[in-house]
Amino acid sequence: MSLHPTAIIDESAILASDVEVGPYVIIGKHVTIGKGTSIGAHTVVGDWTQIGENNQISHQASVGAPPQDLKYRGEECWTRIGSNNMIREFATIHRGTVTGHAETVVGNGNLFMAYSHVAHDCIIGNGIVMANVATLAGHVTVEDNVILGGLVAVHQFSTIGAYAMIGGGTMVGMDVLPYTIATPGKRDAKLRGLNLIGLKRRGFSEETISNLKKAYKTLFMADLKLPDAIARIRNEIPACAEVDYMLNFIDKSKRGICRG
Repeated sequence: MSLHPTAIIDESAILASDVEVGPYVIIGKHVTIGKGTSIGAHTVVGDWTQIGENNQISHQASVGAPPQDLKYRGEECWTRIGSNNMIREFATIHRGTVTGHAETVVGNGNLFMAYSHVAHDCIIGNGIVMANVATLAGHVTVEDNVILGGLVAVHQFSTIGAYAMIGGGTMVGMDVLPYTIATPGKRDAKLRGLNLIGLKRRGFSEETISNLKKAYKTLFMADLKLPDAIARIRNEIPACAEVDYMLNFIDKSKRGICRG
């Protein structure tokens, strides 16, 4: 273990034997940090935080700080971070609240660029990129392999579907369908089609992409009401897990979905 002598670490914290802690780091109460993780200079790790293995946390990041929620009164709520994440300088990830999940959860293999922000009670999947100053309000869910461009802002309780890409500067106020691209509209995010390049890079088959294209056209270009479009897709497109996932996403949406 490499602990800089200027670091302040609460006696209740549990650090793996090879964790690296830089100068002037502060680690709070009831923190656990897994092997291979490094904590850069001046970083603060707040109370009730679990950090997995092989994470790289850059200088002056803030992980597990109290939520920016006026209802929060210091209750025991957690920040749980998986493994192989990169959290760059000045990024902020806040713990949950008792009015939410009582925890903020981050999966594995994510990149949080400088000044990105994850608010209380967010659920973050795996393989996500949040570019500089991308911001999630409270209670947001981001599914696997999403890319959020710089200066993206996501409204509370919204969900970003898997493999979606959100263009820089987009204000997201409704749920974004999986496999799609959303960019700035007049007031809210606007769908621009499928994330075709991303899907090809991720190894989706031509048949799957073709089925997703048919589903997208039926949803947004066939002049059908949404229930009728969904019914047509279920009848006309052969069994396809990705199309089923998209339709189930729509069924479960509480905020409604972004449209073109």
